[in-house]
Formats: sequence, structure tokens, C-alpha cells
Amino acid sequence: MKSGDIVLVGAACSPQFTGDRALMLRVVSVGEADPYHDWIWITGYVLDMRGNAIAKREVYVMKAGLVIQRRTAPASVQPRRSSSRVRT
Repeated sequence: MKSGDIVLVGAACSPQFTGDRALMLRVVSVGEADPYHDWIWITGYVLDMRGNAIAKREVYVMKAGLVIQRRTAPASVQPRRSSSRVRT
């Protein structure tokens, strides 16, 4: 999981996200390892039904319960085209 991924945070992550409390989250950052096995802090933006960010949240969840809805495609680096046209 990395920045830009969209994850479903639901009951499998934590009891506080059951039913209508589940949320879609666009990941901004993932915290460092925690002393509790397989639990992590995630910072991200809660998305509405249209995919618009409506609130920034930091959640503490069980990593194994996260469902990745969409992964961010790696940015491709393309060489810059040089202009063969001379400007005057």
C-alpha cells in the first residue's frame, strides 16, 4: 500500500468501521511499524460516492483487513521531446 491508493476501511479492519461507518480512504501516508502485530496508522482523505475528498482522517486499523480498491499507477518517466523548430 502506498500514497494515492484507495482502500476500503471496514469491519475487518476494526470494529469501529462496521456497517455504515465503513469508509473509502485515499491514502496519503502509512505510519511506521506499531508494537501491536499487524496494526498500522494510515492518514488519508475520506471519499464521498463521487470520489471527492470530504475530510482528512488518521485511522488505526488492522492491515490484513484493508481492501485495496484501486492502486496508484506508477508514474512513467518519458523523455522530453526537443523542439526541432527554431524560434526567432
